Parts: sequence; structure tokens; C-alpha cells
Amino acid sequence: MIFYTDIDGILGHGVRIVLAEKDINCDVQFINSDDPPEDVAEANPYGTSLTLMDRDLSLFDAQIIMEYLDERFPHPPLMPVDPVARANNRQLRYRVERDLCSLVEIIQGGSDSHAHAAKRTLRDHLTAIAPVFQQQQYFLSDEFSLADCCIIPLLWRLDHYRIKLPASAKGMQKYALRQFARPAFRISLSEQERQLRNV
Repeated sequence: MIFYTDIDGILGHGVRIVLAEKDINCDVQFINSDDPPEDVAEANPYGTSLTLMDRDLSLFDAQIIMEYLDERFPHPPLMPVDPVARANNRQLRYRVERDLCSLVEIIQGGSDSHAHAAKRTLRDHLTAIAPVFQQQQYFLSDEFSLADCCIIPLLWRLDHYRIKLPASAKGMQKYALRQFARPAFRISLSEQERQLRNV
């Protein structure tokens, strides 16, 4: 099994957390999305770097990759058993990717004015959802799940983006520190990601 990803992408980092949580033997290859290896270019019709190859299977969407890994390697489980809870987990991950991770793309590659506006919007979105982290141990769950794998990489990068959350988000900040201390999270970090917070 080989996982190709860019070295600082949030979605790719989420997949690497899943790999580490499940202790999956996978060759992680960091590549340049502008110049992907030939086998990635052939397997991924969208031209993105994020690609999982497992024998004859090629997957190139982070959420599909995460669920595939969770089903193929069922222990520990990272999705709820109940169909309603599973649907809610999928919808939560969809919103994180669409509403939050999309802002990171603007922060990383937009003009100064667009990046500044995106930072403000991201801070406001996180502040709005922060109270839910005081209600349960994990992200809207009593168990660690794929939803946590999606949001933790984003929270890890906030200091690097110079986004300071208000005091009202204290619950989210405590949650983040607990997750940053997880052994699997530490294993998932690339050297570049470690440097974002000088660890």
C-alpha cells in the first residue's frame, strides 16, 4: 500500500492520522502536486497529489480513503456502528472540508487581502462551533472518530496561520491539546508539520 500526498496538506494529514491510529503498514510518499510521479498521474484523473494505491485499487478522495482504511482495517473502529451516527459523521466531515479546509487553501495561496479575510472567516467559524467541544470528549462524539482526524490537522496549523481563538473557544483549545498529545498524532506529523509548532 502506498499513499501519495503533498507534504503540508490538511486532508493528507488527516489520512496519515488514520494510518497511524490503526498502525497500518503503508509507504507514505510526499510528492509535489505540480509534478506528480507518472503512476499517480495515470491513476488520479484530477491531477491532485492525494492518492492511495492498494494493489489494483486507486483512491483519490480523502474521505473515501479514510473510510476504506477504516473498513479494511476495522480495529480500532473510527466510524460509529449506528447508521444515523455514521451519516452524521460523514456530514460533519463534509462540512469541515467544505467550510473550513477550503478557507485554508485561500490562506495558503490567495492574495494578502483574500488571505486576511479567510483567516477572519475561519476564526469566526471555529469560534461558532467551539462550544460543542465542551459537551463531549471528542468532536461531537464520546469516541475518537474520522471527524477528529479531519479537524485536528486544521487546529494544529492555527498558530502557523496566526489565528488566535477567543477565550470563549477554551474548550476547543483544550480538546486540541489533548489530541496533539495522542501517540498516533505525533507519529503522523511530517518534519515540516513538526516545524509549524517547533516540536
